[in-house]
Amino acid sequence: MADTVRERIVEVALRLLEEGGPEAMSTRAVSAGAGVQAPTIYRLFRDKQGLLDAVTALRFEDYLVEKTTRDVAEDPVDDLRRGWDVHVGFGLAHPAVYAAIYGSPRVGDPPPAVRRAEEILLAMMRRIAAAGRLRVDEHTAAHVVGATGRGATLLLIATPEAERDHRAAEIAREAAIAAVTTDAVPASAGEPLAVAARTVRAALPGVDALSTAERGLMAEWLGRLASR
Repeated sequence: MADTVRERIVEVALRLLEEGGPEAMSTRAVSAGAGVQAPTIYRLFRDKQGLLDAVTALRFEDYLVEKTTRDVAEDPVDDLRRGWDVHVGFGLAHPAVYAAIYGSPRVGDPPPAVRRAEEILLAMMRRIAAAGRLRVDEHTAAHVVGATGRGATLLLIATPEAERDHRAAEIAREAAIAAVTTDAVPASAGEPLAVAARTVRAALPGVDALSTAERGLMAEWLGRLASR
């Protein structure tokens, strides 16, 4: 049971979203279900997008908790693979919420919950980089895996459940992971230096022996070496 008017509005809006999609989450329907007037919704959330962000954040929080409290695999690449599966599983369990979050391009900063999810993915990439197993810089790797994961999840959501081919999502997962990671440091002339540079750069945030300015300069130098 909601303790405040805001919580009651969010709970009603979430139920409407999950039962009928964004179209069902009209201001009129939310107002009637929560027993409030429309101006109250605008006062608390500013507009429908603000309400939608609050609603999706409520459900998305469960996903973030699972991502941050699950057992971490010893192999960082395998941990990334498990994280992908958690992401897809969340999308299939809550398709309306997932589509509301990722289904349409959004200009500007993402909602705070999405930003946290991106930070978790980036932390996974830094762990892989620290193990010397990242082919590209961690931001590029996170973009590749994140975009591929969202696309695969939306494809499954858009496909009738009886016709879903989960192998397609698994193939996409393995292709994305193979594109940004490696099993071992490559033996070619240029690659070991680039991999080593990415590995050291990934560890820089935790280095206390350098000042902030020194870490920034070191990161710039390592970035040049990593791109060779």
